Amino acid sequence: MTMGKIIFYEDRNFQGRSYETSSDCADMSSYLSRCLSCRVESGCFMVYDRTNYMGNQFFVRRGDYSDYQRMGMSDCIRSCRMIPMHRGQYKIRIFERENMSGQSNELQEDCESITDHLRMSECLSCTVLEGHWLLFEQPNFRGKMIYLRPGEYNSFKDMGMSGIQFMSMRRIMDSCS
Repeated sequence: MTMGKIIFYEDRNFQGRSYETSSDCADMSSYLSRCLSCRVESGCFMVYDRTNYMGNQFFVRRGDYSDYQRMGMSDCIRSCRMIPMHRGQYKIRIFERENMSGQSNELQEDCESITDHLRMSECLSCTVLEGHWLLFEQPNFRGKMIYLRPGEYNSFKDMGMSGIQFMSMRRIMDSCS
């Protein structure tokens, strides 16, 4: 299995002190006073503008990210999660209401619009059965996003995503290296 590697910098354009990791980091304040840019050398990561993997999230893969504001962060990057490679099937069951209630659908492929393709008005809870997924607040994989790994998600509010309903979803495939 290929490990990921990401380097965080205190200032924009890869300036200032740096911190390198190949794993999750719930609170970067013990390594950097702030984080305004990052460089992904390998793998895939989610970066968050709050500690403990909360707040606005942004998916990063191999490449340079010179300014946190271009990633949609309202504040500097405060935590990160490495996304492990998955080489099996992908399966997610989405529910129209919180606590796995209301209309539901099971997906094994990307979905550009749950309204158009599944006739659902919104997605407020889900169970990830296999693989790693990104859910987006707007159709066509746009807007705020949330990373989900296998498990049950009774309410996205619990993850700091209050007031957001997700309208499209995409699998995180092996193309992260």
